[in-house]
Amino acid sequence: MELNHVKEFIALTKTENYLEAAENLFISQSSLSKHIKSLEVELGTTLFDRTTRQVKLNEAGKVFLKYAQQLIDVQHQCNTALINLKEAEEQSLTIGSIPIMAPYGITDMLIDFKKANVKINLSIIEGETEQLKQKLRNDDCDLIFIRRLSGQKEVTEDLDDFAVINFTTDYLVAVLPNDHPLANQALIDLSELKNEEFLFLPPHSVMHNISLQACRQAGFTPSIAYTGKRAENIIDLVSKGMGISLLMAKPISYINTRNLVKLVPVLPHIETEIVIYYKKSALLSKAASHFLEFVQR
Repeated sequence: MELNHVKEFIALTKTENYLEAAENLFISQSSLSKHIKSLEVELGTTLFDRTTRQVKLNEAGKVFLKYAQQLIDVQHQCNTALINLKEAEEQSLTIGSIPIMAPYGITDMLIDFKKANVKINLSIIEGETEQLKQKLRNDDCDLIFIRRLSGQKEVTEDLDDFAVINFTTDYLVAVLPNDHPLANQALIDLSELKNEEFLFLPPHSVMHNISLQACRQAGFTPSIAYTGKRAENIIDLVSKGMGISLLMAKPISYINTRNLVKLVPVLPHIETEIVIYYKKSALLSKAASHFLEFVQR
């Protein structure tokens, strides 16, 4: 039984949609369909009830799902045990990441990986997206976590150099003082903010460029009163009436524990992805390969 096909089966049960599952797995829809069919032939039964738009687990599929995750977990446990046997061979893994790690579960995952792989010497480097790409090209990192716009066409240089794995997504929100006239709206059209003073993250950062581009697409160039590296400072300044901001929902929700500001989704909806890049041309170390398997399990 192909364990990759089992992983694809699990992914399909989560989306109940071949196209969405195939996109998440970075394979074609036809390949996914063939792999699921091959699995069903091997098992001697269908696993899904199919309609034109989605698929649903049938009774046989529900039974198999109970054991499918166990198969993947056992494979991972086996690989973990084997990699930890190499006591004489010190293994190292250097991971680069954008600074905002905790809100996306990156730090928790790194800790879990380290606990399960005590023989691996794990190093973490923070940086902005373009810095991290260069470090990866220079072999200063084995792989990197970066942010990019969802659906964004990758530049030719990135396509040539890097393989990509999706990790998680986020979306843009307006960050407003609690007493702002629009603070209690369910959604805000960005054009409604054209007369505001904006507080942005540093120029040339991905978030600065995304926010600036969003405003321009809404028909205005924002008046930028402040740029700074720390989102905590932006929240404090917004709460005290210095201006408003455009930031990603997850990290701001994570640090806005005292509800100093209001977060309101904006229209048009703007989504970003946190993805993992690694070099196509380089042979991944066993530690790096094991980490990617850990992420995707």
